[in-house]
Amino acid sequence: MAAVKTSPAVIPHDETHFGYVVFIAAAAAMGGFLFGYDSAVINGAVTGIQKHFNVGANQTGFAVAAALIGSAIGAWIAGQLADRIGRVRVMLLAALLFTVSGIGAGLPFNIWDLAFWRVIGGLGIGIASVIAPAYIAEVAPPAYRGRLGSLQQMAIVLGIFVSQLVNYALAQAAGGKSENHLWGLGAWQWMLLMEVGPAVLYGALGFIVPESPRYLIAIGQDERAREVLTKVEGHEDTTARIAEIRAVVASDRRSNWRDLLGPSGRILGIVWIGIGLSVFQQFVGINVIFYYSSLLWQSVGINEANSLLISVSTSLVNIVGTIVAILVIDRIGRKPLALIGSAGMAVSLGVAAWAFSYATGTGSNAHIPSDEGTVAIVAAHVYVFFFAMSWGVVVWVMLGEMFPNRIRALALSIAASAQWMANFAITQSFPSMSRWDLSGAYIIYACFAAVSIPFVAFLVRETKGKALEQMG
Repeated sequence: MAAVKTSPAVIPHDETHFGYVVFIAAAAAMGGFLFGYDSAVINGAVTGIQKHFNVGANQTGFAVAAALIGSAIGAWIAGQLADRIGRVRVMLLAALLFTVSGIGAGLPFNIWDLAFWRVIGGLGIGIASVIAPAYIAEVAPPAYRGRLGSLQQMAIVLGIFVSQLVNYALAQAAGGKSENHLWGLGAWQWMLLMEVGPAVLYGALGFIVPESPRYLIAIGQDERAREVLTKVEGHEDTTARIAEIRAVVASDRRSNWRDLLGPSGRILGIVWIGIGLSVFQQFVGINVIFYYSSLLWQSVGINEANSLLISVSTSLVNIVGTIVAILVIDRIGRKPLALIGSAGMAVSLGVAAWAFSYATGTGSNAHIPSDEGTVAIVAAHVYVFFFAMSWGVVVWVMLGEMFPNRIRALALSIAASAQWMANFAITQSFPSMSRWDLSGAYIIYACFAAVSIPFVAFLVRETKGKALEQMG
């Protein structure tokens, strides 16, 4: 699923053509919206799920994390599927998985049935997490690739925000509690069912966007590729571009495991760096905020309605941070952003850990002093901002850019799968860790944020402004 070289000479300056590029990139990133919605909607539903099925922390943690099992599998197979059936058909498959999952998860028979449908939705998340950045990288010129690639993360954070807004609105309509009934179903069920709407829209957009020119040329459909290139790049004469792409395709072959090995027989360092970026992005604990923040704030004495409102505000901060990243990523580069974000997260997580150390009691008797509670809320928002303006965007952009052409599809799938497995580990462990020592959990996340600083400083290479063919 390697992307083609796009020279500065063909960067579209015509606003009509650039607008078209933005449209198809945004349509591809709609998978990111569903990725964000499906991942985070469980945050508002989790209390209702616990009470409806009368389950404890371990079963709750598995039901929440089950989507991540599917995500790892989906990410693993997405690259090969895209090379076999095309990028657009893979998007349509993801849309179908999201639709089916939304219906099944909203109408489960028991906790294990819910977990099954969460796995199905996770397959869609994993596929979308790979196909969107790869597709966007193939259609976007280098000068705009960072910003267009950032649309994936913007869509993710919008999906998170909308899910939290929907959760809050539905809970309020049901009397402030997600377990209460609304229109014949539990409010938490409506939260999950609402995913069907954007999933259907994603599928509809999949019938509108063009196939990647690189894939079309790879399967011998040069005329279709010519039409797409004309619309995307704004030049009538695309003969040279098609020849350029065909030359790259001819030199390519489907990557296999051996391609990931260096002369010494060990896995290439660039693959390990991609895995490291993915793992660090999750081990700083960001998805604890988006999956469990309602439980997190309830665990220190804040009621469910107010905890859902806090979740909405953190999602809004997430959007602001992502906008900042989009505005500066092609100006100051990926690496500086990651370093700034790591430092900001380490400090804010440390402050949150200090504040949570003052929490006392459990369950309905949980309490945190007013001053420390305010500090914890502010620190959590600062942490989300630093993540959003750095690692949230940088990792997805770099994973679409950093690997050599010959291994890009396979290496991207491996890195994305590693990300989902790391996400599963954090998501599954947090309910038990928070009952053991909430402050200790945040100290661990702060340590990972701190360790990510030397990792980025000494091992990660800048990719700003480089054509994809220069990665090696």
